[in-house]
Amino acid sequence: MKPQNQSKSDDRAVSPVIGVILMVAITVILAAVIGTFVLGLGDQLGDTAPQATFTIEGNDTTNITVTKTGGQAIEGSDLVVSVDGQRGGDFGDGDWQSGERRNASIDTISPTPSGEATVRIIHDPSGSAIFEDTWDFS
Repeated sequence: MKPQNQSKSDDRAVSPVIGVILMVAITVILAAVIGTFVLGLGDQLGDTAPQATFTIEGNDTTNITVTKTGGQAIEGSDLVVSVDGQRGGDFGDGDWQSGERRNASIDTISPTPSGEATVRIIHDPSGSAIFEDTWDFS
């Protein structure tokens, strides 16, 4: 025969065990979330390249003219032109809307492009090329 007091103490022990398990689980989740932001992993989530389309309208030895033909508005200073892997200038300040034409300086590129070259528009914050085309500089 079991004493009645013993069965009551067994039933009461379940509640503290569940409480301890829940507290450990909450602590682990909070540590993971805080650790992610402390290590800077949360900052990288927002650095994605914007979606946009462009066409090259013209060029000379110091500038390249590009028209934004679609996509979301992009800060012009976040974009850099690259010709055959050499970086040139940006597209100025302010939001670049679809239909707008802008110039970027390529006078720092040496040697001056001649003949066909690969032109890229690079989104600096994400490091991604969002446009690539071949252009004849002759």
